[in-house]
Amino acid sequence: MQNSSLTWSERLMGWLFTILPHHLISRIVFRLTRIKSSRVTPVIHWFIKTFKVDMSDAVIQDISSFPTFNEFFVRTLKPESRPIAAGEHELASPVDGTVSQSGDIMNDHLFQAKGHFYSVEDLLGGDALLAKLFEGGRFSTIYLAPYNYHRIHMPITGRLKKMIHVPGRLFSVAQWTVRAIPRLFARNERVVCIFSTPSGPMAMILVGAINVAAIETVWAGLVTPPKGKAISEYDYDHTEKDFAKGEEMGRFNMGSTVILLTTEKVEWSQFLKPGQTLKMGELIGQFKI
Repeated sequence: MQNSSLTWSERLMGWLFTILPHHLISRIVFRLTRIKSSRVTPVIHWFIKTFKVDMSDAVIQDISSFPTFNEFFVRTLKPESRPIAAGEHELASPVDGTVSQSGDIMNDHLFQAKGHFYSVEDLLGGDALLAKLFEGGRFSTIYLAPYNYHRIHMPITGRLKKMIHVPGRLFSVAQWTVRAIPRLFARNERVVCIFSTPSGPMAMILVGAINVAAIETVWAGLVTPPKGKAISEYDYDHTEKDFAKGEEMGRFNMGSTVILLTTEKVEWSQFLKPGQTLKMGELIGQFKI
């Protein structure tokens, strides 16, 4: 379905993005962002100035101390700068970012943008049984801009059950491409992480994008770039990998999007609407027993 709200330039750019060699570009970015050189410091300075990056919360303040651009990009923050929603039944934002969409999962589908929907089953790599766990549940899509903090944290206490790596495209996840490209999040490469939590099953989907040269989790390390085109599943059901609310679970080595799927027990906060900016740890919802 064509989105009539798009400008001609956005439609043209959307078409151009479909023919770009996404993975080649991202592999080049992967290598460039890991080069150790004295020239990295002026590049970081330019990036901070261009994207208005707030470094006041960073543990390392001296940008010349970052040996590579990637280490600057995944910088750690002072713990006191991101207090975690403390209530037993409260969910905390997993990232710094901007809400793209949030709401109810209806008929196995999530709302992407005007005129565009995609299925939970497709998002989860075609696993119908897994998708069934989230029937009638909630979703929230949070976009991480280049200036954001790029580590990902647990919104609630949980135990890791499964991880699925789904190869795919690497379309940009900027707002205009989300409006222009149908089923974007179900077509892009992604890492699906399934947890059991006090509110029931929860999925955290880490979506790749162009220039997102790698996605990491704390238990598996570097998950992407992929070595092949097949979906890979990793079972953690008997490993007892437990995570506290607010604990780091992964990171983007360049910006992208996190999608949360929960059961119907969760109620999002009233302010969790498109365009709302979030800080990691702040209250985004509550769950009922």
